Amino acid sequence: MDQDISFTLPADYDPNHFIDQLAMRLRAKNDAALCRMLGVEPPLLSKIRHRRLAVGAPLLIRVHEVTGLGIGDLRQLLGDRRRKYRIGEALADRPLKRSSPV
Repeated sequence: MDQDISFTLPADYDPNHFIDQLAMRLRAKNDAALCRMLGVEPPLLSKIRHRRLAVGAPLLIRVHEVTGLGIGDLRQLLGDRRRKYRIGEALADRPLKRSSPV
């Protein structure tokens, strides 16, 4: 989908901005149409808009497949300004729990 639509970038994490920009790029009239284009259920976007659910990797991958935008570009649209994301960041300070032998 090579369309000449410029994107505006949010200052901070903003899932509503992300969804609005995707709808604009894909020329979806509303969230329901966007869901059909992405192949996701409407409650997913509703939960993301109301910040009850974060934008996860499966959705980012699906959006990448549909739009052709790179994951880095999609993270920028979300307002994610980290240079790198390391999988173990959240677990780094927790000790590993080992199960005792039975």
